[in-house]
Amino acid sequence: MAVGNTPFPALPPLEGVRLGSAMAGIKKPNRRDVVVIELPATATVSGVFTRNAFCAAPVLVAKQHLEQCRAEQRSPRFWLVNTGNANAGTGDAGLRDARASCAELAQRAGVAVEDVLPFSTGVIGEPLPMERLLAGLSPALESMASDSAAWENAGQGILTTDTRAKGATVSLDVDGQQVTINGITKGSGMIKPNMATMLGFVVTDATIEASLLDRLLRETVDRSFNCITVDSDTSTNDACMLAATGTGPRIVDDAQITAFREALQQVMTELAQAIIRDGEGATKFITLQVDDARSRQEALDVAFTVAHSPLVKTALYASDANWGRILAAVGRAPVDDFDVNRVVIELGDVRLVEHGGRADGYTEAAGSAVMAASDITIRISLGRGDESATVWTSDLSHDYVSINADYRS
Repeated sequence: MAVGNTPFPALPPLEGVRLGSAMAGIKKPNRRDVVVIELPATATVSGVFTRNAFCAAPVLVAKQHLEQCRAEQRSPRFWLVNTGNANAGTGDAGLRDARASCAELAQRAGVAVEDVLPFSTGVIGEPLPMERLLAGLSPALESMASDSAAWENAGQGILTTDTRAKGATVSLDVDGQQVTINGITKGSGMIKPNMATMLGFVVTDATIEASLLDRLLRETVDRSFNCITVDSDTSTNDACMLAATGTGPRIVDDAQITAFREALQQVMTELAQAIIRDGEGATKFITLQVDDARSRQEALDVAFTVAHSPLVKTALYASDANWGRILAAVGRAPVDDFDVNRVVIELGDVRLVEHGGRADGYTEAAGSAVMAASDITIRISLGRGDESATVWTSDLSHDYVSINADYRS
């Protein structure tokens, strides 16, 4: 079940970028589950990764390979992705498998093994079926293309419990030249990233030096993928990658950086919101806007406390205007010196709470009308500062339990 069935957009070709995919039968037959993304030698590459202590073998190897390429003043040339198996919780054997998959692709492509960054997603704790994965490399390489169909096939090839591929593209003008940003992502459950999302791959044809690319990725991820939650679980495999191919205009001065950052933020936010709209069992898309906080972190703490509340999420699923659950969640957020008399809570355009209790004029009928919608905004004003934050989440349905109870079957 998905909230708002947005079709996959037409992602334009980017010079030097090719994508291929294959059906290797890693977990299920007749579905794309191996993806290869090729970048030009002129590219710069940046990445952010999960902070889960049990981070997966491919995360460790990808970070090592990226660091080595940086030390040797070159960039990785390939992203290798498999779905159906996370290669997490697999110890030394998992590291050997991740490195072996990189070595095989490197040998076939004629590049150094460090030029390949591996990414995996799927079931945790099971050995990677290497024979099937490696067998998928040839058809993936043979299918390499740069057109929109290749982007969509790649988007399909990185999914797990997702119901649809997720992509976004934005173009902007830089001193009379067009710059394009394309991105694909996957994620549906185990979503409360502590850096990014389950997996995200974003590429632009701009020319951007590595240090600036790192900064832009961190800034835009913090206000997109780090502001979503389905179930408060941070994956062992989260990674978000950003590559600048170096084939287009150079992003250098402040005006160019500002324009590019805004465009990149648009792509990142669209991809992050697509994950929530495709959240496991989701029937509602919820925007939590917290204003008038003393710090952005305080605003985030309040927003995530509400977003993670099972009682709030089940009330949203039931379209039950049980506003007391929202009030209770706000009240237990980690906020010092909380003055509840200053707090205002609104559900859509309906004021629920003010002056420490139910707002004058509130009616159950008005609250229920807002709760019946598929897109709902909850606004919380803390009345104690000038900072704000926005978090996006979904409801909690029977289907979420069924999807995760049956995940390995």
